[in-house]
Amino acid sequence: MINKLMIFERKVMRKIFGPMRSEDGYWMIKTNQEINDILKGQNIIGFIKKQRLNWLGHVERMGEDNNVRKIKRWKSVSKRPIERPKTRWEDDVLEDIRSMNVRNWKKVAQDRDSWKKTVEHARSLQRLQRFIRRRRRRRLQATLCFISSHQDIF
Repeated sequence: MINKLMIFERKVMRKIFGPMRSEDGYWMIKTNQEINDILKGQNIIGFIKKQRLNWLGHVERMGEDNNVRKIKRWKSVSKRPIERPKTRWEDDVLEDIRSMNVRNWKKVAQDRDSWKKTVEHARSLQRLQRFIRRRRRRRLQATLCFISSHQDIF
């Protein structure tokens, strides 16, 4: 699902920024790297995660008698279907919290300032993971280039 969102976002950004004319007169669409440079590392996935975590903190700070909080804590009486269960909103948010190694997130959410720092950390963590993946990809490409240039030695 995340990959599909990223593809859709890049498609929309290509429409917004339009094609560019190269030096030899040909029209070219922007590459993924050029779009990432324009957006400065921000993307739809980071925005969605940030908004989900903001809402979770907001709901946790609500009073016990609030209807939104009651609905969040509500457990269904009926059983879930036998097939693979669908991922719930809360499952996704808790997975984000686990990936950030936040302990006692309910206590952290009660303090608005510390929760805001946690949410910003989630966004920067996502950027950091993307940076690490890009670095690994470059190292692999450099290794493959080195091997292909020195193939006669091997």
